Amino acid sequence: MYARDNTSGANQSQEQEQPTLAQVNAAVDAFRMLSDATRLRLMWLLSSGEQDVNSLAQSIGAPRPSVSQHLAKLRLAGLVDTRRDGRRVLYRARDSHVRALIAEALFHADHEVSGLPRHD
Repeated sequence: MYARDNTSGANQSQEQEQPTLAQVNAAVDAFRMLSDATRLRLMWLLSSGEQDVNSLAQSIGAPRPSVSQHLAKLRLAGLVDTRRDGRRVLYRARDSHVRALIAEALFHADHEVSGLPRHD
């Protein structure tokens, strides 16, 4: 057994491999898509389950064509999946990574605007 040198200043994140350029570019693209308030609100709603365009438009108070365009961009960015239910198209956040990203971003924002104490 080897003792770990805790005085070196290295932490776990420094010991991990650097992300590849492709990974960084994919993350930047995702953050770029989420930097729009309407798209972030849509993603919050889609993180809790499937919804169609009409329901989403009504929930955020935006015109249906605008919501449809935002959803198309989110889908092309790989953040949203779709499923047909008869004539309706249902949208949902793609996976648990996307849902966690949205939740953490908005929980962070809650600390920023409410003055809640920070925590690790």
